[in-house]
Amino acid sequence: MTIADPDHSILPFSLIVGQQELQTALQISYVDPGVGVLATGGRGTAKSTTIRSFSRMAYSSLPVTLPIGATEDRVLGGLSVEALLRGEHYRQPGLLEQASESEGRMLYIDEVNLLDDHLVNIILDAASTGVLEVQHDHVDQPSVPVKFALVGSMNPDEGGLRPQLLDRFGLVVTVKPDNDATYRRQVLENVLRFDEEFAKPTSPYLDEQRAMDERTARRLKEARDRRATVRVDWALHACARVAAEFELAGHRGEIMLLRAARALAAVQDSDVINESHILTAAQFALVHRRHSAESGTLVAWSDDDQGRVHQVLDEMDKG
Repeated sequence: MTIADPDHSILPFSLIVGQQELQTALQISYVDPGVGVLATGGRGTAKSTTIRSFSRMAYSSLPVTLPIGATEDRVLGGLSVEALLRGEHYRQPGLLEQASESEGRMLYIDEVNLLDDHLVNIILDAASTGVLEVQHDHVDQPSVPVKFALVGSMNPDEGGLRPQLLDRFGLVVTVKPDNDATYRRQVLENVLRFDEEFAKPTSPYLDEQRAMDERTARRLKEARDRRATVRVDWALHACARVAAEFELAGHRGEIMLLRAARALAAVQDSDVINESHILTAAQFALVHRRHSAESGTLVAWSDDDQGRVHQVLDEMDKG
């Protein structure tokens, strides 16, 4: 195979080392695109690499990426200056519409915590409602239908997100650095081997890795197709009980918990949600919705938090 596609310069998903929690959350979001993901972690924890590699694997393309410092017109669209100079009235689509019309329908916001809160609100509204409301110079423009999966990343050392904005992300994953020497060695081996193979005109090794990615993509596509058939009867009560245990404000927490557990069941080829699906989904759906997150500082999901979920589910089994 001749390597010509610039997207192929992205490390194949099969070569990503670790990042199991982020990988799981991204798979959930693929199966149920209405469940957005925020990855939070320090510099050099491979958040962006994992997200871009996943997009390349799942959608066969890189995500539409919202750059740091993007203007409102760039994000939401605006009147074309060139057209106005010609005396024409033409609206230039923004990044949200580009994401909606892209092959993968995925919008990636790097350093989302550095984006203006006003823009974050609009993006989150559009992602959840499927409608982009645009206003220029206090003049309302026709609503634009949009549909995209939203994935963001941030470094909490550079500032956080307000709790109201955190709550709008379906799932939050805390990406922690792994200081294990074996892990670090595997990362080095994979990156060096990839660089060497990528420089070759043909590479059976990379062909094999991409074939693995294609199999993973097919499996996820099948999971997305069967998501709606997963039974949720028991899980409805379970998610409500877990939300009550954590005294969550509003109902977005239990809704996202149920949707994430259902998507995870579909990924694992299960026709019903079980305890393990809820236990796995809870750490992503509830970590930013506990009372400890109301200060704006995201406190890591603890063994005690996981134990509380486990206890609720055990009590349901005994009852």
